[in-house]
Amino acid sequence: MFESLFGKKGYTNISQREAKERLSQDQNIVLLDVRTPEEYREVHIPKSKSLPLNQLPSQIAKMVRDKDAEIIVYCLSGMRAASACSELAGMGYTNVSNMGGIQSWKYETETGR
Repeated sequence: MFESLFGKKGYTNISQREAKERLSQDQNIVLLDVRTPEEYREVHIPKSKSLPLNQLPSQIAKMVRDKDAEIIVYCLSGMRAASACSELAGMGYTNVSNMGGIQSWKYETETGR
């Protein structure tokens, strides 16, 4: 009980380099962008799925049914991603990583959608 109240966050942090490598090796990883739809249209990481943070509780089960699926989360700077990761862990998702923010992403991006 005390672990959940004091410091056990239920997810891991992952470097962007490690995330890039994992994504290139495993097509089943869910790359989740929790920014607004407008931010997503401006720029996002290829193959990422847009699910704004405020819609996460009501929509994640439709997008990711397997609670053990690997999910890597990002936003603009990392703050919303950390919140999303905490929420996902609280909902029983077991393999969640916070990649931080797209503003420091050094790899390929795309616009639109």
